[in-house]
Amino acid sequence: MTSKTDEATSPADALGYEQARDELIEVVRRLETGGTTLEESLALWERGEELAKICRRWLDGARARLDAALAGPDGDSDAGEDTAAD
Repeated sequence: MTSKTDEATSPADALGYEQARDELIEVVRRLETGGTTLEESLALWERGEELAKICRRWLDGARARLDAALAGPDGDSDAGEDTAAD
């Protein structure tokens, strides 16, 4: 029998961005809904923090790849940095 708590203990490295994001959304929903014990709420909070870090790593990696793709052939990355603020 597989439960949501089994899914929550999956290795962080195995989660893709979308999986981590979807699980984080579920964790937030459960915390906002309430009805959990203090211990369950703390466990959910800790899992949410872990999932947020996973999402941040994915987004940072995507940003680095995008910056590299936008960089000129000689490594200039000025294309896009100025336009991102607009």
